[in-house]
Amino acid sequence: MRVSAGEKKGTKLKGPKKRDIRPTTSIVKEFIFEFLREYIKGKKVLDLFAGTGNLGIEAISRGAKSVSFIDISQHSIHLI
Repeated sequence: MRVSAGEKKGTKLKGPKKRDIRPTTSIVKEFIFEFLREYIKGKKVLDLFAGTGNLGIEAISRGAKSVSFIDISQHSIHLI
């Protein structure tokens, strides 16, 4: 997994070793951020069910002011 755009473009993200977590695909992530592009810059973002933190880290890279990551898994929280 990598950050797909913004100032952190290309940064590799750590992923879980468990197979039961499926990160958002790059195509879906790109669609989400193209659609929300103007709403993210300078805003606070909430990444619910954060998992790997993939979406929240992408939001920071694309200009979000801050991100709050929420997940029930202690492993995911530690990873982020």
